Amino acid sequence: MTNSAEFTIVNRLGLHARAAAQFVQLANQFKSDVVVEKEGIEVNAKSIMGLLMLAAPKGTRILVKVAGEDAEQALSKIGELINDGFGED
Repeated sequence: MTNSAEFTIVNRLGLHARAAAQFVQLANQFKSDVVVEKEGIEVNAKSIMGLLMLAAPKGTRILVKVAGEDAEQALSKIGELINDGFGED
């Protein structure tokens, strides 16, 4: 099963090191593959270096694609984390 959704980075500092670390930690809790796309560039969301390479400041639109047996749950939890501003603001 593959699910995807578009999100806007809402926290003031964007997808910086701490936020990326939270994203990776959450993504790694699921068996599904998680990919983040920004402006045509896709990275593995289970890699902090990949997420940081996206250089996604506040207001950036990203597409999160999740494929696997727990894709729906993974996408839901990742969406909550992003929409909550990674607990920062």
